[in-house]
Parts: sequence; C-alpha cells; structure tokens
Amino acid sequence: MIFQAPILALLLISALAALVSLWSAGFGVQVLRRWDVASGARTQLRLERATELVSTLFGFVMLAEIAALLLFVYNADRMAELFVGAMCAVGTLNVNPWGFPALYLKIAVFFSAALWLILDRADRLGRDYPLAKVKYAALLPIAGLLLAAGGVEIAYFLGLETDVITSCCSKLFTPVNEGLASEMTGLAPGRALWMLAGTGATVAVTGGLSLATGKGQGWFALAGGVMFAVSLAAIVSVISLYVYDHPNHHCPFCLLQPEHGYYGYVLYLPLFAGTAFALGAGVTRLFHGVGSLSDTLPAMTRRLVVSGMVAFGLFGIAVVWAIAASQLILFG
Repeated sequence: MIFQAPILALLLISALAALVSLWSAGFGVQVLRRWDVASGARTQLRLERATELVSTLFGFVMLAEIAALLLFVYNADRMAELFVGAMCAVGTLNVNPWGFPALYLKIAVFFSAALWLILDRADRLGRDYPLAKVKYAALLPIAGLLLAAGGVEIAYFLGLETDVITSCCSKLFTPVNEGLASEMTGLAPGRALWMLAGTGATVAVTGGLSLATGKGQGWFALAGGVMFAVSLAAIVSVISLYVYDHPNHHCPFCLLQPEHGYYGYVLYLPLFAGTAFALGAGVTRLFHGVGSLSDTLPAMTRRLVVSGMVAFGLFGIAVVWAIAASQLILFG
C-alpha cells in the first residue's frame, strides 16, 4: 500500500519538509539571538549571506506542502475503491484513526505555508531585511507543525489495511450523528445560503473599503476567515445537494469525483486561495509602518486584497452556477 506513487511522493515531501524545517529552525534561532542589521560584525555578515539561501529553500518546501494538500485529498479519493465500504475520500480517511487528523494538519500547514511565503515576499521588498526576525520567529512553530503533520501522515499511511471495513460518507454526514459534520449537515439550507450571502457581502464591503481608504485590511482578513468557515458549512448543508441533484447527499468529498465533474475543485481552490490572500493582507498590514517597507508594502497589501476578492468572487460564481444548473428544487 505504502509503495504507491502518490503516497511515496507525499512521504518524500514530508521528509524533505522535516529536514529543511529543522535546519531552518536552527538558523532561525541564530537570527533571533544575534541579528543586528546595524552591526558590521562578521557574524551579522554571515547571517545576511545565509538568510537568502535558507529563505529560498524553506520557501520551496512551503510551495511543495501547498501542493501536497491537493495531492493528499486526490489520493484519498482515488484509493476509495481499495477499501470495503468506502465510496469517496471519507472512507479512505476513516480506515484508521490517523486519517482525518492528517487532513486537518495538512490544511493547517497549507495556510501557515501561504502566510509565511507572503511574509517572506514582504521582507524581500525592504533593502535591510526588515522582517527577518519576524519571519524566522514564525518559522519556528511552522517547523513544529510540519513535523507533527509528517508524523501523523506516516502513521496514517502505515496503518492502511485493505481488509478493514470502513464507513462511507452517508454514515458521517447525517444529522442523526454527533459532531461538527452532523451540525453542518443539519444546518437549514435557507439559513446556510443567507449566511453565505451575508459573509460574501461583508467580504466585498470590507475589501472595497480597504481599496478605497488603504485601511481596514484586518477587518477584511477577519471577514475572509469567517467566509471560509461559513462556506464549508454551506457546501455541506446545501451546495452539495445542488451539485448531486439529491436532497440527502451532503458529502463534501464526493464533489471531487469525475461523475460530478470534479466540481469540488472548482469550489475549493478559489475558496482556499481567497482565504489565504485575505489573511495575508491582514498580516502585511501590520508592517506598513516599517521604515524600508512604507513605500512598497502597501501596494503588495492592495494586490492581496484584490486577489482575495477575485478568488472569493470566483467561488461565488461557482456556487451560483451549481444552483442555477441543478435540477433540484429545494425552495418554492
């Protein structure tokens, strides 16, 4: 089982991420202890030369981890046919207790990686490494997260056994169960759509005000985070029903399958991207007053806001299209 190409690729990425993150964390500790851009000492010069290499390698690892989330979900869905009782990625992830924790950690790594890359890009806009200590301080907990994600992922893949009878999505995404999945499934469709429309409008308003005034990116970031949570609930509660043309099929993972036109990717890719851009705008806004960034960073923050609004807009279009193209009638 573990020798399948996608699994080997995921484990290779995790191993590389663990090695690079440990090395980068060690360098980060030196930066936090000894960095002094005003100093001409040999130690400072050595740190300045090394920071470009460390940041570049860690940045490549972060990009690989972002792609790894997509590969992980795709592989979980692809492997469903190997397990008795599995119909989609839910069954594959339920084969052992490590499946869903591995997915959640992958999602956490995705957003952490996106924010670190944005922070690194912002640091490179300054002539004097203005955010060096900030980004290496952020690197330390990310390194721990990468190690935890890699360990859980290995435990999950090593525990995959084809003779295990797993449960399908109809067992998990039903209102009669307990837990977050059942709460989202039990959310009234009309209420879910109104919540989604309200948060979408909030994102549009806060983003528009940010672009018009140059302020309020923190509110835009907050709205983007809320939009992410509400959108996931709406996908489970109502949007999935329209895609499936079925009033009782709530699974957010079956959306990724070819018989449904891989529509899940049309929904999830802009949603995740928009959330990352929105959070990134909120992070970069914190450093607009840093000396060497005061002229360049506001423009980058503006681009993040625009990118976030475009991505959320694409998600909104995908939602409207799913409803308009469906044969299912839930209201009226």
